Amino acid sequence: MPTVKYDEIYRELRREIETGVYTKELPAERVLTEKFNCSRNTVRRAVAELEQNGYVQSAHGSGVFILFREPERPERTDFKFSDVESMKEAAERANLNISTRVVYFTELVTDAETAALTGFPVGEEIYYLRRVRYLDGEALILDHNYFLKSVARGLSPKIAEASIYEYMEKILKEKIVTTQRKYTVELASDLDREYLNLGDYNCIVMVSGRTFNSKGVQFEYTRSRHRADRFAFYGQVRRRKPEI
Repeated sequence: MPTVKYDEIYRELRREIETGVYTKELPAERVLTEKFNCSRNTVRRAVAELEQNGYVQSAHGSGVFILFREPERPERTDFKFSDVESMKEAAERANLNISTRVVYFTELVTDAETAALTGFPVGEEIYYLRRVRYLDGEALILDHNYFLKSVARGLSPKIAEASIYEYMEKILKEKIVTTQRKYTVELASDLDREYLNLGDYNCIVMVSGRTFNSKGVQFEYTRSRHRADRFAFYGQVRRRKPEI
């Protein structure tokens, strides 16, 4: 097996944890380096990412213990605060069928108002699109996506209905590294009511995020509006050692 990057090892170990290959602890570091034909440092980076995202906990001298548990409410789709995860990846992890419909697609040049909203400088060329996300055939998410044209080169409605992140990573060879997110509850807008199956709900959970590549360039700003009863957002933090 050729040497793989730490994020590929992270994804494979995450998949194995979620599917029950490992339920109590990870194999020893030596075993993982042999399995993935990589250095100890590469394995350690992958394990550190698993720990940051709440899958494992390292205990010095004792091993790496599995913390992941199946979602308590399987009718909800779980999103992690700390993971840079696409909608397609989250749906696949939850064993849900996902489809996407692009309802609006255009190219813009940022003015002062758009720059203040997105964080892109004034005068940047961007793509703006709206996408409806269907989970098991039900319209549950309305995305407002803004992508920097110089990074998301050649973006099209067809690509956006498949997976933008997959296109960027596999075709454009971009490394998607960091996302800053904000979570709010808001009253449903006219667009929400037009495109989403809101039922009796008059509010949505809005997740706004800025995403950066390996060069520290913000290439995306997204406002993702979710039907409130169908999603759970969670994360894990570690308590700092108190100062004595």
